[in-house]
Amino acid sequence: METVNMHDAKTRLSQLVDKVAKGEPFIIAKAGKPIARVTAIDSPISGNERRLGFLKDQFQIPADFDRMGEDEITTLFGS
Repeated sequence: METVNMHDAKTRLSQLVDKVAKGEPFIIAKAGKPIARVTAIDSPISGNERRLGFLKDQFQIPADFDRMGEDEITTLFGS
């Protein structure tokens, strides 16, 4: 991922936005310290993609799941 300093980003904003539209995000840095990541609105943040259903049919949740350990918990709270 390209890192661009603040002054350069202001100067080349239009060009950089075109690159983002093509799927090439970039980082804006101030005094060499990264402060912002610029990505397309519809692109997921790296590392935060969710894989829904990847454990489907791998295990079963018992019907009494919300009651499991109920007696022990009641005993611990003295009720």
